[in-house]
Amino acid sequence: MKVKTAEFVISNTRVDLCPKPEIPEYAFIGRSNVGKSSLINSICNNKKLAKTSSTPGKTQLMNHFMINDEWYLVDLPGYGFTKTPNHLRMKWQNFTRNYLRSRENLMCVFVLLDSRHNVQKADDEFMEWLGENAIPFVMVFTKMDKLDPRDIEGNVNTYLEKMSEKWSFLPQYFLTSAEKKTGKEEILAFVEETNKTFVKPDPNKVW
Repeated sequence: MKVKTAEFVISNTRVDLCPKPEIPEYAFIGRSNVGKSSLINSICNNKKLAKTSSTPGKTQLMNHFMINDEWYLVDLPGYGFTKTPNHLRMKWQNFTRNYLRSRENLMCVFVLLDSRHNVQKADDEFMEWLGENAIPFVMVFTKMDKLDPRDIEGNVNTYLEKMSEKWSFLPQYFLTSAEKKTGKEEILAFVEETNKTFVKPDPNKVW
């Protein structure tokens, strides 16, 4: 798949204000400062699509983008940034989890993980929550360009081994670098293939 068009649609905190669930949708989420916005921009060939910042917590709303007039990419607020006031963290968590539980056209969640670190508590807990709620997700290891090529396989294997202590089977994963565009084609191929399983809603249904 090639991304020909990527257009901003809407930002909000309420599921009922999201676009009608008539086409497939994919959500991107991760700990603050994991490189989410940079990866989204790389995938969509647009450096200004998602707002990037050196300050964690820049994304505070659910941001819908229409890709190729065929599917939605949703940029969700990050989690795990301790300097964010607790009331804001709870607000983001509540509307984000409500969206993830109830959005009927959500095909998969891309959980972004910093490839330089071992399993982090915030990531571990969030993926467990997705599993408990039967929400499909894949793991996306970011910032692969920050690692020595000799360390990449070892870091990923260590991460997967740690997760295997709790999970009977592990979700699919991707190795990415926004700077080098590593993993971009694989992610888009996954979306293209998954889109084929989308069941179009009843046109007579009133949303």
